[in-house]
Amino acid sequence: MGKTYLKAVKRAEQADRRPHACAKYIRISPYKVRAVLDLIRGKSYREAVGILENLNKSSSEPVLKVLKSAGANAENNLGFNTDELYVAKCFADQGPTLKRYIAKARGRAGGLLKRTSHITVVLDVVNK
Repeated sequence: MGKTYLKAVKRAEQADRRPHACAKYIRISPYKVRAVLDLIRGKSYREAVGILENLNKSSSEPVLKVLKSAGANAENNLGFNTDELYVAKCFADQGPTLKRYIAKARGRAGGLLKRTSHITVVLDVVNK
């Protein structure tokens, strides 16, 4: 077997043990969520929580909730210390879109898309 194959297998095994959390069907556009996730990607857990608590964005509240859930999963289920964790991966996928209409002039209707998102945060231990 090739060297890259063995590395991929090892990475897949390690990925299953990393603490993570996801929130689905959050009623906010994934474009807005991704802007906040870009700020915390790669940061330590404590620093990411501090950024999100002081950020004046509508999507920072659900992202903070998911981040704290991932930290609680790390502490309670896997026995990690939150001081040693960092945000390894975080992404927002698009969920189902609610299609509504809004009244326009002359009796017409205009389309309105109410987007939802699925937010995922994966934590990992800092290698010292």
